[in-house]
Amino acid sequence: MGEYTEKNAVITGGGSGIGFAVAKLLVDGGARVVITGRSGATLDAARERLGPNAVAVPGNVASLSDLDALAGRVKDELGSVEGLFVNAGIAGPTPFESTTEEMYDELFAINVKGAYFTVQKLAPLLSPGAGVVLTTSAANVIGLLETSVYAAGKAALRSMARSLSRELLPRGIRVNAISPGPVDTGALDRTMTAEAAEQFKADRVADNPMHRFGTPGEVARAAAFLAFDATYTTGAEFPVDGGVTQL
Repeated sequence: MGEYTEKNAVITGGGSGIGFAVAKLLVDGGARVVITGRSGATLDAARERLGPNAVAVPGNVASLSDLDALAGRVKDELGSVEGLFVNAGIAGPTPFESTTEEMYDELFAINVKGAYFTVQKLAPLLSPGAGVVLTTSAANVIGLLETSVYAAGKAALRSMARSLSRELLPRGIRVNAISPGPVDTGALDRTMTAEAAEQFKADRVADNPMHRFGTPGEVARAAAFLAFDATYTTGAEFPVDGGVTQL
């Protein structure tokens, strides 16, 4: 029997990066998982890599109808859920002087609204003792250039971890947050020019006490701990950031 045998989990943004690393860790440990994301091709590739214990459900967390469909599929496939990883999110530079309303709305719709209603729609399927893990960011506690909208959204999730903990605690459900620092997921290369991405990476490495990026697997192990093992912890945020917010 694996470490996560008889555990069921849902991971939003589970097709790549940290979300995929969480899914792989759990599947390798015997869990059944449902992953979701906006890119059908990315999800299909992830499902092939994860094997028969994974189900992929395309959808946009900013769409409540998509979340209703996700909840219905999760109920059919898993029945109940012991771990909910609210990981779906987008990033991108938002210089204060040039950020548009459209950029602001898209970031908040996915990163904040999407997270809130993901928990709301899936909460009826959470078992007593289940763990919810929200993905925040080191950006919510340190001031980084051109990240004001992204950082504000992640700070909202930090607050949400506390308030939803209070809401769900009577059912024995814990809500915590995982706060990654610089992690090499490939997202920077997709959202920035090559030159800007390289400069951003160099700056983050120079500022980090460990002088390196983290890996998705390192974050996944911490997220799984919060979901399943940290049974006397709720409303907390766990930094996995090489010490950048602590030292």
